[in-house]
Amino acid sequence: MMETRLVRRVFPALVFAAFLSGCATPPQSLYSWGSYESQVYAHLKGESRGAQIEALERDQEKIAASGKTAPPGFYAHLGLLYAEIGDDAKAIASFETEKARFPEAAAYMNFLLKKNEKNRKEEKGEKEGGAP
Repeated sequence: MMETRLVRRVFPALVFAAFLSGCATPPQSLYSWGSYESQVYAHLKGESRGAQIEALERDQEKIAASGKTAPPGFYAHLGLLYAEIGDDAKAIASFETEKARFPEAAAYMNFLLKKNEKNRKEEKGEKEGGAP
């Protein structure tokens, strides 16, 4: 009889506790993705680099204001876009930012930095009339 009363008191409390734990807020994402994924898709479709850069720069400001972090690849992609339009200073800064925030990307960022430097030297050689 005593066990029955105990079960009648404890069981509703356990059900209520389980219900409340199911209503808990889900964990927050580590990153703020913004329009990054859609901009990568737009890049693959060959859409305007300028529009993609503007969208990612807006996202960058929103991410900074929210106190979150841009996802892996965000700055690398932005750097590639800058490199494609010839803004080497911003490309290098973006690659360096990606490397600093995500050390596991250092090898790829170093490759992109060397490739960007090689392209600049070739373009400079062509502009001066020299052989690349």
